[in-house]
Amino acid sequence: MTTNALERPANVPADRVIDFDLYSFPVEGLEYQRSMRDIFLSHPGDVLWTPHNGGHWIVKTSELVGKVLSDNDHFSSRRIMVSAEDSDRPPLVPLQLDPPHHAAYRQLLQQALSPKAVGKLGERARELSIELIEGFKKDGHCEFIGQFAQHLPIAIFMEIVGLPAEDRPLLTDIAETAMRGETEEARNDAAGKLMAYGMAKVAERRANPGNDLISTIAKAEVDGKLIDDFTLTGLILLLLLGGLDTVASTLGFYAQFLATHPEHRRQLVEHPDLIANANEELLRRFPIAILAREVKADLVVDGMAFKAGDMVLVPTPMDGLDEDKFHEPLSVDFNREKPGANTTFGGGVHRCVGSMLARTELRMFLEEWLKRIPDFAIKPGTSPKVSARSVATITSLELVWAV
Repeated sequence: MTTNALERPANVPADRVIDFDLYSFPVEGLEYQRSMRDIFLSHPGDVLWTPHNGGHWIVKTSELVGKVLSDNDHFSSRRIMVSAEDSDRPPLVPLQLDPPHHAAYRQLLQQALSPKAVGKLGERARELSIELIEGFKKDGHCEFIGQFAQHLPIAIFMEIVGLPAEDRPLLTDIAETAMRGETEEARNDAAGKLMAYGMAKVAERRANPGNDLISTIAKAEVDGKLIDDFTLTGLILLLLLGGLDTVASTLGFYAQFLATHPEHRRQLVEHPDLIANANEELLRRFPIAILAREVKADLVVDGMAFKAGDMVLVPTPMDGLDEDKFHEPLSVDFNREKPGANTTFGGGVHRCVGSMLARTELRMFLEEWLKRIPDFAIKPGTSPKVSARSVATITSLELVWAV
């Protein structure tokens, strides 16, 4: 959907204008990342400008993606979407707070995702992976997104925050609408439902606290005071959106790649010691997040005059798929050196606080699935589709294998 198309400002050279709408651009098959890269690389210059969604800049090299994400002096996280539809919501804390104001809230989340905690959660993820796979292995088929991807990471998340397992389907559906609903009204309505659900749980934990993350947040003090409800609502919304969507979306891209590349499957089955590196390589090749930042003050980037208040789109695929950083970046090479040197989990002070847990859950999938279902394919006659706004996902993925 194209929104708020803008005439080219005087500070934008005509040769840097690209007809690109983040929320509606042609994707070839399931190649969301490649399609975006091809569109950007078809235009000259390392910085582009599009009139869509209010008009905004786009950075298209690994160097500039890293710069925008790490330079807090010139780029703010106050606005993290190129559209303005989330402007009336509470800020997603700590993601939409600039340093140093973000630090105390980020620390609350980090405590629940420490290496020690992730170690225990990793074993739970392994147990759950085995349980799920064994549950449908004998059938010779599954709808991967609904039967695995939306179960494994979300079940672990529900345990971290102490939410009842029976609420998973409801919350998953609401989060999907909040992230990728057809209309702004639908997305805002879903976000409102998530906020209301989360704050109801906060009220419960304030009355009867437990050992879960929501209880920790509900009781936490920042600067000697309990977190006010407005700030807490944004924090809870971010927590729910992150926990209910991102790893599930990444799992879909992992599964579709392995389903269509038998030589890569065999490599991991025969050499399971490669799985840790393969995990990093697949993260590099299939980023799902498209970030954005607001320009704080006038500056020049790649010869372009950025003005205070301008929005800059930061597509993480343009880091992992930059040929100046990675040799043959579109190819998946499980022996690649240092594939993890990328911004798939963001960058700078806002790098994803749950990245360690996400990596662990994704590795559990690779290890346990390939032990039990080493050969599988996309069901003939089905046509999986990619749905995306700021986070891309595969909406349905029918897999088949011989029993």
